[in-house]
Amino acid sequence: MRRGAKIGIITGVSVAVLAGGGYGAYSLMGGSDSGSSSAKKPRTVVAEPPSAEQATNGAKDFLAAWAAGDLDKAAALTDDPAAATTALTAFRDQVKPSALTLAPAGPATPQAFASATGTPAPTKPSASATPSAGATPGATDSPSASASAGPTGVLMGFKARAEFAGTNRVWDYNGFLNVVKMSDNTPAVHWAPTVIHPHLSGNETIATQQVFAPPSTVVDRNGKPLQGASLTPALLSTLQDNAHKLLPPDPNKDQDAGSAVVISDPAGKGASDKLFTIVEPKPGKPFKVTIDNTIQAAAEKAMTDLGGKSGSIAAIEPSTGQVLAFANAPASGQNRAFTGLLAPGSTMKIVTSTALLEAGVNPDTVVACPEKSSNPVAIPNDFPGAFPNNTLQQDFMVSCNTAFINQGLTSLKPETLSSTAKDVFGIGLEWKTGLPNTDGKVPPTPGSKDEQAMNYIGQGKVQMNPLAIASITATVQSGAFKQPILVAGLPQQAAARQIAPDVAGKLRAMMNATATGGTAKDVMAGITDNAGAKTGSAEVAGATTTNSWFTAFRGNMAVAAEVQGGGHGVDAAGPAVASLLKVGNR
Repeated sequence: MRRGAKIGIITGVSVAVLAGGGYGAYSLMGGSDSGSSSAKKPRTVVAEPPSAEQATNGAKDFLAAWAAGDLDKAAALTDDPAAATTALTAFRDQVKPSALTLAPAGPATPQAFASATGTPAPTKPSASATPSAGATPGATDSPSASASAGPTGVLMGFKARAEFAGTNRVWDYNGFLNVVKMSDNTPAVHWAPTVIHPHLSGNETIATQQVFAPPSTVVDRNGKPLQGASLTPALLSTLQDNAHKLLPPDPNKDQDAGSAVVISDPAGKGASDKLFTIVEPKPGKPFKVTIDNTIQAAAEKAMTDLGGKSGSIAAIEPSTGQVLAFANAPASGQNRAFTGLLAPGSTMKIVTSTALLEAGVNPDTVVACPEKSSNPVAIPNDFPGAFPNNTLQQDFMVSCNTAFINQGLTSLKPETLSSTAKDVFGIGLEWKTGLPNTDGKVPPTPGSKDEQAMNYIGQGKVQMNPLAIASITATVQSGAFKQPILVAGLPQQAAARQIAPDVAGKLRAMMNATATGGTAKDVMAGITDNAGAKTGSAEVAGATTTNSWFTAFRGNMAVAAEVQGGGHGVDAAGPAVASLLKVGNR
């Protein structure tokens, strides 16, 4: 079934029409030639269906005016002239047919409409209706969308043929429109986007666009055929489509383009629907992505080794922002490495530490680690005892919740964590990686002291995914935010400011200390050269086992992973990240 399916239930050849708030809600200033506007009476849709002759004439007159290019007249023959004028004009200007033939095909059946739209045919008679012109457009915005009882129309079919300049190819398709009866006893076409084409919904556009042949092969950054179970055909197809849209104009690339009539989502969130190819594109060339097959293989194995647990991992090259690998468990499910949103636990302390360092707290500043935090709903650590003489760096190494909460509440404004995440690490900017991705979330204004406290330790309302956490770690490693991308040359959002070199150096030292002598030391054993790490475990309401998080850098690679129900950071996510660091970015 096509996405945004347009499901309708039609009795015989009549279809009920929902008129705004119900019967008689359509009001049009209509059709009299006998004087001033004050003499015109409002035209409304009535409950009674048009006669067979009226339905035939209504469809014929509308199609004749549309085919002749008299869009004002065609729109006036509908129950929503304003919406019809906009849509018909857009079809003319964006699809750009050189000739259009529209031939009435008589009454249509529910089965024919269902076949054209890719929706199930109705199984029994039922009242049905179409959204009004003022309704929010969506999946049911069709000539026969199910709704409550209302005025009744007659479903009519037509055959469309569009011709295009420069080619002898013609586009033939079957169209549908619903003819209703107006209060002045005249027929009118009930306006819906599907009058233009059965696949079109109100939140989509139809236009002639450049299209490209599938690449002869997809290759990794080293020119080798791309491999990886998580790199599904659907994801790669989306990546290619987005790359063509986002990459700067390339005259050589454009020479390979064909053209086609395409339905697409202006927001770029859905897959395109190619209706008709006008000019065939030239054969595709290899499509190169930033993935490294060797690192990708390690990422896939790390997810397989989770033993059935759900999780994801992402690796980024800090110097460029290029994504070196990503994998998911299960491989064929959600691309949670990019689109998942979970509390990141103590990996968020990298951002909190950045804010504290910028506020004047130093790694050697004494920041006590009491057993419980000072906020109203006190938070404990996951280890016993109090350590009143700890420094900030020691708190980071052992992941002391209470120290970060208390010092954050003392040194930082409520909005500082969010602004640091966005302005330094790019969290909350609209990344265009090449694939759909969900930006990390850090609330700009916490609702309470308790929420503010929880945000500092990556709980509360903070949400991240491995791509976001890997990017945060990459920013620390390189000293500058480089928005993650999957195809070299894609536009990259810039952060408002770079992290100060002194602060970046202190963060790298704190992460290195964690890798060599803190909570990450066992996992990072043997790979601590030019490296740093941070563990994390995130509590989830109703779950007895925490989610496992781990992030680290080594050389020119930053990695982050999460494992749902994986326990402490070193239990599940840590070994996954370490396995990639051992391969390295060579």
